[in-house]
Amino acid sequence: MFDYVVVGGGSAGCVLAARLTEDPLVRVVLLEAGAPDSSVLIHCPAGLALMAKVKGMNWGFETVPQPGLGGRRGYQPRGKVLGGSSSINAMCYVRGQHGDYDGWAASGNPGWSFDEVLPYFKRAEHNTRGADAWHGSGGPMQVQDLSQPNRCSSLFVQAAQQAGHALNPDFNGSTQEGVGPYQVTHCNGERCSAAKAYLSPALDRPNLQVITGAQATRILFDGRRATGVEYLQDGARHQVMARVEVLLSAGALQSPQLLMLSGVGPGAHLQSLGIPVLHDLPGVGQALHDHVDVVQVVDAPQATDLFGLSFTGLRHAVSGALEWRKHRTGTLTTNFAEAGGFIRSSPQQAAPDLQLHFVIGKLVNHGRTTVFGHGYSCHVCLLTPESRGSVRLASADPLAAPLIDPAFLSTPDDMDRMVAGVKLMREILAQPALTGLGGREGAASASARSDAQIAAYIRQFADTIYHPVGSCRMGPGADDVVDASLRVHGLQGLRVVDASIMPRIVAGNTNAPTIMIAEKASDLIQAGAGPV
Repeated sequence: MFDYVVVGGGSAGCVLAARLTEDPLVRVVLLEAGAPDSSVLIHCPAGLALMAKVKGMNWGFETVPQPGLGGRRGYQPRGKVLGGSSSINAMCYVRGQHGDYDGWAASGNPGWSFDEVLPYFKRAEHNTRGADAWHGSGGPMQVQDLSQPNRCSSLFVQAAQQAGHALNPDFNGSTQEGVGPYQVTHCNGERCSAAKAYLSPALDRPNLQVITGAQATRILFDGRRATGVEYLQDGARHQVMARVEVLLSAGALQSPQLLMLSGVGPGAHLQSLGIPVLHDLPGVGQALHDHVDVVQVVDAPQATDLFGLSFTGLRHAVSGALEWRKHRTGTLTTNFAEAGGFIRSSPQQAAPDLQLHFVIGKLVNHGRTTVFGHGYSCHVCLLTPESRGSVRLASADPLAAPLIDPAFLSTPDDMDRMVAGVKLMREILAQPALTGLGGREGAASASARSDAQIAAYIRQFADTIYHPVGSCRMGPGADDVVDASLRVHGLQGLRVVDASIMPRIVAGNTNAPTIMIAEKASDLIQAGAGPV
């Protein structure tokens, strides 16, 4: 028996476990399906290049066939390890736009405006630039400038300025628009995941128990009150009970899955699978959306000698590994996506609706495909997609992967703005700062010149940039899943605390906002917001 059972040891779950156990009288158990975060591939920042190939720490889900992607199945990597996706992501620290959160509040979620969530962003952060009106100091999550950025990243920023985009040294300050270097979640030359920042310092607390290799299979109820969680570990079935609340932090793909396995969700769908309906809640699994993204690869022998599959690249990778092992410095402290920007697909857009990630390497198929030679890549993703999909159960088997349908590019407007984004990205990459490297656009995209050809290219190669949200949407409506205190509508003792609650995706990477959500949730929980 515990006071709180936290399901999922990812970004949100680590925050909840650490914050709630600051009170020595509160007992918490954290269930994580994956293993402890002990791999060197996690702690060495450049290890992320291999994460797509290492299935042990990655759920490696796929979508259902996507008409918007020409019938292809998309790739859906999710962290399966303590720290969750913060242990396998590219470590870019981005909050989104101020208006994102004002929009959440305006849609019926009091307490979630930018001015109201900014203190939680600052509380979570230790920014090595120092505290100011926008940033915090002394928080668990260390945020810093890259210590040894690759020279090509600054050339990209110069090229973007040559194309007419403004320099912005801080995407998380007064305005997001512009181009510049990303700040990253690093500490002393290592990745600063949510597990390292929040959970590791709390592991010695006697009121916290962490159980790894524990896959939750259903939430237990007494009537309409959540009382515990059933999980599998090493083939054996176990139960842990919650005296106060069950806190579901399994992410935008698996939080709705676990709710539905437990009889909470669209009644007709559950009945079709033989699952008894405890609570017919139509919004569970609905409104899934994500940042659709496409990458342009440039072959450039003069661009970089890091990680290109050649003798020179191998020599530098080996010397970099030795330096990182000894000093935690050098080329292996890169996050690859070192620079980027936030731009508008057209002057008519009220705010940036496209994000760029410049990558110091040739990125093909999310890194799952090995490519030879030196070069660089640039992502463009749509920040404000209108397309909406769903998460559904494939069967009543809790070990079966969910049916994931982001409905990528299912609206004409999404495709139109992605086409505009490819043109703008190509314009930047064609500027003198980069062409001096002798780059040549990869064959996959080079032949796509007309709008129709670019759209066909996007359908053939686009995919997620790893930001699924919205499947347990926060709001007061009949199709919403949780209220503004993150309590599941119509039930007691159950909250969802992760990216699935976002009413609308933020304009940027989703890890920092997810940590903010959990920071705010910990206060709501400790304050006993509403009946439990």
